[in-house]
Amino acid sequence: MKRIFLYLVTNLAIVLVLSVTLRLLGVDRMLDEQGVGIDFNALLVIAAVLGFGGSFISLLMSKWSAKMMTGAQVIEVPSNMSERWLADTVKRQAAKAGIGMPEVAIYDSPEINAFATGWNRNNALVAVSTGLLNNMSQDEAEAVLGHEVSHVANGDMVTLTLIQGVVNTFVIFLSRVIGYLVDRVVFKVERGHGPAFFITVIVAQLVLGILASIIVMWFSRQREFRADAGGADLAGRSKMIAALERLKLNHQQSQLPDQMAAFGISGGVASGLKYLFMSHPPLDERIATLQAAGSVSPVRRA
Repeated sequence: MKRIFLYLVTNLAIVLVLSVTLRLLGVDRMLDEQGVGIDFNALLVIAAVLGFGGSFISLLMSKWSAKMMTGAQVIEVPSNMSERWLADTVKRQAAKAGIGMPEVAIYDSPEINAFATGWNRNNALVAVSTGLLNNMSQDEAEAVLGHEVSHVANGDMVTLTLIQGVVNTFVIFLSRVIGYLVDRVVFKVERGHGPAFFITVIVAQLVLGILASIIVMWFSRQREFRADAGGADLAGRSKMIAALERLKLNHQQSQLPDQMAAFGISGGVASGLKYLFMSHPPLDERIATLQAAGSVSPVRRA
């Protein structure tokens, strides 16, 4: 219930901010002053503000919302050896990867998982579940931390936000153009919007949104391969492979909120068409890629 409430409040805040932004820009409608033709410039601005705005606001709020939704507790001062080891390991890996020290947190969950989020490489959050700490060896946990630190070093959160913003913009723009054409050509509406416009926009946005998500998920899977290779560089290839083998052995459905699941290390299992909508490649594929890649490292140094 808390997750649902926070999700609704966050999205309501985003909608209000974007609505005010459009009103201030004076582009709160897509038709020309006569209500007959499309003002393509205005429509593009509307699509870009809605498409990029929501993604970037979510990114800026990502650390806060992640802590709220998972109940993650940041390690301010380590209270035991496990917390000390976590903080020291992330600090060492962050220095090697050339990024600022992320906040390190633990959240209560029986699943073996971890995630990284944050709006830039020097202001990030790396969190691990209690299930990971209880079920992984120190070597395996070190590799998982390396994987998450690599996400931060590679700028994956920002990259995925930009990609999501671009596809959102095209979906919003094209769905309204399609709605306009159906309204004018099929139903012969001469001025303003008829009911067919709104129905068509909803249907087109759903269909285009599904197609767009395939693009976003493809990029998400590629960044997982890069983060695996980065974890192998930071912790050791054998440790990274062992960590993925452990995830495969103890596979559970991710319990992270949907908007954060793509940033966890544990993905789902799917084949066929479902594979196109996976944020993570299958673990067997990730292990095979690591075994074949040798010591190649994609982590960028500052």
